[in-house]
Amino acid sequence: MSAIAGSEQMIQPISPPTSKKTPSTSGEKPSSNSKEKRYQCQFCSRAFSRSEHRSRHERSHTKERPFKCSKCRSTFVRRDLLLRHDRTVHAKDGGVPLQAETKRRNTSGSKASPDGSSKLPDLDEASLEQFGDSNDPFSVEQAAMLMTNFQQRAAMSGQDASTIHSEPLISPHGPQMMEPALPYAASMTLPQMNGWDQMLPQSVSQPKASSITSGMETHNDLLPFANSNTIAGASNTLPPLMDRQPSQNDGLTAFNPPSLNGLATPGALSPFPSMMGPVSPVDYRRSPGPPQQCTIAKPPQVETDDQINRIMDNIRRCDSEGQLVDTFRLPQTSVLNRYLSTYFSFFHHHLPFLHPASFDPATVSAPLLLAVLSIGALYTFEQDQAYMLHIGSKVLVTQFLQKKDNFSSRKCPLWMMQSSLLNMSFASWSGDPKGLEWACSIKSLLANMVAGNRYELKLRSDAREGRQPTHEEWIEDEGCRRTYYAVYIFFGLLTLTYNHTPAISFNEFDSLELPSSETLWNLDPSDNESWSESLTASTIITFREAHDALFQGENARYSAFATRVMINALFLEVWYHKRSPEALQDVVTEYKLRLALDTWEKSLEICEAETVVVQLSAPHKGHPLIFNAMAMYRNTRARLVVDLKTVQEALRYHDSYEVAAAMTHARDKVTRNQEMLSVIQACFDCIEVAALQGIRWVARTSATNWSIEHPLCGLDLLVILSLWLWRVEHDDEPASEDEKNMYQKLRNLFDEDSVDGYNQKLSSTVARLWGSMIDEVVVWGITKLMGESFKLHSQALVGYEDAVMAEQANGTPVQPMAPHAAEVAAY
Repeated sequence: MSAIAGSEQMIQPISPPTSKKTPSTSGEKPSSNSKEKRYQCQFCSRAFSRSEHRSRHERSHTKERPFKCSKCRSTFVRRDLLLRHDRTVHAKDGGVPLQAETKRRNTSGSKASPDGSSKLPDLDEASLEQFGDSNDPFSVEQAAMLMTNFQQRAAMSGQDASTIHSEPLISPHGPQMMEPALPYAASMTLPQMNGWDQMLPQSVSQPKASSITSGMETHNDLLPFANSNTIAGASNTLPPLMDRQPSQNDGLTAFNPPSLNGLATPGALSPFPSMMGPVSPVDYRRSPGPPQQCTIAKPPQVETDDQINRIMDNIRRCDSEGQLVDTFRLPQTSVLNRYLSTYFSFFHHHLPFLHPASFDPATVSAPLLLAVLSIGALYTFEQDQAYMLHIGSKVLVTQFLQKKDNFSSRKCPLWMMQSSLLNMSFASWSGDPKGLEWACSIKSLLANMVAGNRYELKLRSDAREGRQPTHEEWIEDEGCRRTYYAVYIFFGLLTLTYNHTPAISFNEFDSLELPSSETLWNLDPSDNESWSESLTASTIITFREAHDALFQGENARYSAFATRVMINALFLEVWYHKRSPEALQDVVTEYKLRLALDTWEKSLEICEAETVVVQLSAPHKGHPLIFNAMAMYRNTRARLVVDLKTVQEALRYHDSYEVAAAMTHARDKVTRNQEMLSVIQACFDCIEVAALQGIRWVARTSATNWSIEHPLCGLDLLVILSLWLWRVEHDDEPASEDEKNMYQKLRNLFDEDSVDGYNQKLSSTVARLWGSMIDEVVVWGITKLMGESFKLHSQALVGYEDAVMAEQANGTPVQPMAPHAAEVAAY
């Protein structure tokens, strides 16, 4: 039952005034306007005549969306919106449609059976769920209907009715940690999390966590965390993320196997022992290839004191100058394991260049281990520990470089590149301009490392003279290739966000093979037979072959990681094209770029199948690399038409007022024509992902479950969208039919309270909601900067609108917005 529904019993109705006239005894009915408004909102002064009207109104204050679709994870403020969603979105699914409230009441009456007993209708999931939304107690008939439904479920599952529990819709190890039973505070910047210890293997002892976890000790009794033994009774759950493909013996107890640890996403990718793959990153139902059992990569862990001693010895060996002796403290074992789990559960899948099966914390290089732990600490919201580990890794890397008087990029170890990449990622997205400056200062050094190390890889491959490498040799070579491409993707994101010139050209990877599938990469190193068969069956092509195929309009088959690599290459091609002086006249190049983008999207249908389960909560049915690639694809489509160079350059210096001013001043770059409508469609696709999942849900969970690519790629799209909406709302030119349809499509994504509750236009509402969503829970500091900038941008749009109305009322001519009007309006 919702928090609003529960609060109604605590609010006493307003007593009727004594001066109220009673109805006439002559039979005259009182008018409808004479109804007394007895139910007052607890957040404002409005009063209502019916409690359900008050409940609906109070949701505009709390942003609650209690009506959940049982067929996807969409949530709604009102039931009629849920019904409309079911009719329009799920009509093609062939399921039982939801019924309106009046129809449900009519069909819920008892029907006499031939033997005189009362026959009660079956209840669907939505009907069961709506009982909890009502403020009235259950009637005898409703209770009988519920009991009958429970008995029917028990009969089908072979269990007694007394032992039936409602099946949780999502694992309590997942987003439930983001949604505690406490009332939600809109000003909260960190989630109320206290379940990180459950992410670790049961064999490892888990003392109480530090930092934010220990700060939440007073709320332990209120947080609805559960383990694998209490999952059947879990409550306060979220809708399912994916349609589950049940196996023949898939019962309630198999929903969350005890062998799984970490954030579990039930659904098509759930690793049931009897479920067979392969699972495609795009649509698992269309996956080609022989069936394979789904697997899950286990995060590396520290299990003995001997491993801790070896880690400390590695740190002392690298710290030849003793700079970390007095300042650095290695966290305790449970904290180390928590950081390792969060890195490999949350970050690794978005940039999988490390090999989890061979990553041993006791033997891996100390700078790389500290870099991994620093990012893991970010995902547990322990920033002090994260920065300590980050600085420790940087110090060790610097000492290594200083000792190498004859440093050669060809002899640079792989861990050096991987450590530098993680440290640069930490610094670039930290929200600190000094961190970005440091990352840019060593960008050329990292690019030089990639070039020299790639040359050594080529020599090793040529020396085999066509002989197939051993499994160990292949893991080493594949780790190098994945690291090169990870650096390439990271540099692409720097170009996308800050308009930095790319440090690596695609010519660097001309004959280099694309990354293999995650299934092949995560095979057990000791299983040489399976690896050899899988490698022989794989179709791994080179970067040049994939690049040429896309520009020739020929679909290319490659892995999920390669899909992300190729959209990065196409984005950089578009960036170079738009920076060319001949870009306006070069129609042929633009046509080829559009053809390559279309072919890339079509190639998703034949992307290599993946059987590695990724336990992340996201709306995409498949590997998160595809989800991230689609975000960059939409941004690349928009960049062909609109290039917000000024906004990107303002982001370099991390001043939210300057960024907001650049956003609003970019209005002239957004025109109204048919070509722009295609860009707005990409913007619609971007915000639709969040709107259909629920803005509140995305705000609480996307920081840890989605990659940094989504807020970075969404920046341009949401700026373009808000400015286009502003022009449609305020330009003298009337909107065309296509523009009206697009505007209405965007308007339908939001409930009335979100748009009309603040007396704002849709343009400012979109900017405000997006800013509030991406800076609510902060892992990477750059999202906080972007969120504040969007909220200032929204205020600027409202402020300029108020100025226009005032000038029109006074009869003075309206002046166009000055370059820094956004900054003035925001103040």
